[in-house]
Amino acid sequence: MSGAIVKRTPFFKILIANRGEIALRIMRTARRLGYGVVAVYSDADRDALHVREADQAVRIGEPLPAQSYLNIAAIIAAAKASGAGAVHPGYGFLAENEEFAQACRDAGLVFIGPSPDAIRAMGNKAGAKDIMQKAGVPCVPGYQGADQGDAAMLAEAGKIGFPVMIKAVAGGGGRGMRLVVDAAAFPDALRSARSEAQGAFGDATVILERAIVDPRHIEIQVFGDRHGNAIHLGERDCSVQRRHQKLIEEAPSPAVSADLRARMGAVAVQAVKAIGYEGAGTLEFLLDRDGNFYFMEMNTRLQVEHPVTEAITGLDLVELQLRIAAGEPLPLKQDDVKFSGHAIEVRLCSEDARHDFMPQSGRMALWQMPETVRAEHALQSGSEIPPFYDSMIAKIISHGATRDEARGKLICGLEQVAAFGVTTNQGFLIDCLRHPTFAKGQATTAFIGQHREALLAPRADQDRDIALAALLLYVTNPHAPPWRRGRSLAATFPLGLRIDLGHGVQEIEVVRERDGRYAVGNGDQHRFEIEDLGSDVIRFGNNGLMDSARYLRDGDRLYILHRGVTLSVRDLTLAPPESAASAGGDGKVRAAMNGRVVALLVKAGDKVSAGQPVMTLEAMKMEHVHTAGVAGTVAAIDVVEGEQVAMGKIVVEIEAAA
Repeated sequence: MSGAIVKRTPFFKILIANRGEIALRIMRTARRLGYGVVAVYSDADRDALHVREADQAVRIGEPLPAQSYLNIAAIIAAAKASGAGAVHPGYGFLAENEEFAQACRDAGLVFIGPSPDAIRAMGNKAGAKDIMQKAGVPCVPGYQGADQGDAAMLAEAGKIGFPVMIKAVAGGGGRGMRLVVDAAAFPDALRSARSEAQGAFGDATVILERAIVDPRHIEIQVFGDRHGNAIHLGERDCSVQRRHQKLIEEAPSPAVSADLRARMGAVAVQAVKAIGYEGAGTLEFLLDRDGNFYFMEMNTRLQVEHPVTEAITGLDLVELQLRIAAGEPLPLKQDDVKFSGHAIEVRLCSEDARHDFMPQSGRMALWQMPETVRAEHALQSGSEIPPFYDSMIAKIISHGATRDEARGKLICGLEQVAAFGVTTNQGFLIDCLRHPTFAKGQATTAFIGQHREALLAPRADQDRDIALAALLLYVTNPHAPPWRRGRSLAATFPLGLRIDLGHGVQEIEVVRERDGRYAVGNGDQHRFEIEDLGSDVIRFGNNGLMDSARYLRDGDRLYILHRGVTLSVRDLTLAPPESAASAGGDGKVRAAMNGRVVALLVKAGDKVSAGQPVMTLEAMKMEHVHTAGVAGTVAAIDVVEGEQVAMGKIVVEIEAAA
């Protein structure tokens, strides 16, 4: 573009069209560069940290994304009202929406991202594959035709050959994506993928791709500017996934050599230059066992996992975005990009890994992040986690001279995370990082599926943790005798406790022995000597080892963090026995979480069998099928499609067969 006049687009205040840690991350760099920042919020986020941290904040609607964070008109109006000259879309919601980018331009606002044309060209999976194929880039074989009829899609899947992948043509993050192993499962998977895609992106169109067996998921970070410059910042390995959503990301990839990095990077830069791309983007590839790579899609935005690239390059990727959007040229050439060490990121999610990664919402009673590693989050003690948005509540990132050093730092950091009140995947992430396959750098996209049993197995010392929790319930009970160190003159007799750790009630006995130790258990006894009992930390001896655990007593519930595992324990000693109703044995199907009814699969009068799907609930952008607890006849449907329901609400009533 030498000799051409390049238009500069200066701005002084930025509206961030996103929420949570994303908004806070962008605010941090924007403020460092001297920009004012404006937040937007839904009714569910009125008291959120990103709202309080911004210079100004504008309400944009009700809690559901379609009524707020996906409402283009409301966001444009908010920018106008605040006097913002630019809009940063973050890396979710409208970040890859060409209509939003165009609306910003039409309103005289700088869109901090690529042009609407580039988003349209590369943000659509089908269109992006066509562009790449014409450029000679290897692509995954598949179907991206206009005929979206059920019969045509099934026929095309048969031509490709099972297993096939169904993918939403818009958006990302694993929404609208289904792996189908045979023709019989295809119709239900297609319906579910379309429903999820429509809800997440407002577009039910899907494409089909051949499923590459056990690949690596490799992505190349790219930047382009309006002066015709383009560079890549190396690759990230995002292979550890559940439900096609990334959980662990690292840079560089253990599977990518310097030669392969150069070849993949050159392809990515060529693509960026071919479409005149401006801003940050990511090209995603599948890398097979033989070292062949296939283009999947391009994300026309910054990625959640960008901090690992920042760690190994020393660059601030949000700063690059802002400078490019203002019309500045890229401040470095490809030869200036240097890589140092290794970085790993984990996504801490509010979900129950041991119950099929079911999303969790509610109040976070205690929230504390480690200080030894980088943590991106937007929570504090007392924060509410609403059911309307993604389940990721924090990203934790480590950097080391070597991969092993980075992995060790990250494990230590995760062990220090205090997240009491809402179940998270904290322990599961630690187990993934410790697993020999991951430790050796050999994890593929099949990692969690192949090692699920081992990753979700109870810890070897789980009984000891349960006993410790029971002991803490006993000694922190306001009506219990005060704890005193040393020998006891009181008579020793067992005190029975009934406790629930979320997977059934257990009967535990606690005995204070004359030597001052406590014997705790039911059959197998664990002996503890309490060295010190503080307001939130217990120091204790067990089997000759001195140890400590963090805890919080909240009514009849106790939260305890010990060696990276958080337990939530309820004292049911004085509570009446619970009935089989909660398991659906009374014929009533109850919502397993706060969420929105997206599909009723039965109607009143239908005959159903135990375990038959009856209703699909969407929570935190994921769909969850609810099943009948008993065989019988559907007596009543207590909800309608589209209704927002609270956890525990009766949604379907079944009259049990005689």
